[in-house]
Formats: sequence, structure tokens, C-alpha cells
Amino acid sequence: MSDSELTDGHEERFDDTEFDDGMLEEELRQAAAILDPVPAELSRIAVEAHALHDVDARLAELTFDSLVDGIPVRGEEDPPRMLTFTAGEVTIDVEVGADGLIGQLLPPGPARIEVLSGPQATGSLHADDLGRFTGQAPQAGPFALRLLTGGDVVVTEWLRA
Repeated sequence: MSDSELTDGHEERFDDTEFDDGMLEEELRQAAAILDPVPAELSRIAVEAHALHDVDARLAELTFDSLVDGIPVRGEEDPPRMLTFTAGEVTIDVEVGADGLIGQLLPPGPARIEVLSGPQATGSLHADDLGRFTGQAPQAGPFALRLLTGGDVVVTEWLRA
């Protein structure tokens, strides 16, 4: 069946020069906002994550998580969570338990560690000359660590406490 048969004998032509991509995009954006709006909590989290964006920071990748990679210990009801992050030559070992955070940096050395749980750091820890640090455990919800040593900035992946 031809186009002319579909239009009852009247031939219609589509002129793509009148088609406006920007107008269609805006109409689709408005329809999505009405039919499937972004939850307010998700928007807030996205804005906070963008506020934490640090262009010069290196991302420390999670290379070990005892919740995934660990072997259960018999008799231990609530074992601490063991995490290892790696960024190049820098390794951050962290134990998250009921008593708080305990960790060590490798190579060892003094550093400031910020505990992030939103757009602002919620705590600041200091690593000693051997790279050891302790502090309060992050509140429930996502958290990350930002390591500041000399001119180097390393940020860990975000995890739930």
C-alpha cells in the first residue's frame, strides 16, 4: 500500500526541514517529567555526588571486601568488614566494625583522611608515620574516604556501612 493510498488519494509529503530536534527533545523531557519523575531523594544524592567531585583525585578501586571475598569465621557473630582499596602504588586497608574504623596506608606515612557521607566530610582522621589511623565508623548509608597526603588526593569508591 502506497502513501497516497493511505491519505485517501491526497499525497502528503513529510518535509524534514521543518522538524526541530530541540522542540521534540523538550516535549519528550516534559512528558518524562510528568509520567516518570525523578525521585527527590535521587536528585539530592546526584547533586551531593557532583559537589564531591574532585578533578585532581585518583580513584582507589575496591580490590577486597570481606562481605564478598571473605571466608566466614566460625563463632564470630558480627565480624568487622575488611576492605582494601588500591590506586596505583597506594593501598588503603580498612576495618569497619562496631568500634569504628581502623586502617593503614601503604606505603606507610602521615596523611589526613576525610570520611565522606554527603557533600561535606563528616570526620577527619590522621594517619601516623606508620600509616595507621582510627576513628568513628560512618553512619548508615553510603560513605567514602578521601586521602590527602602531600599534594596527592585519593578517593575511595562509595560503599554502604
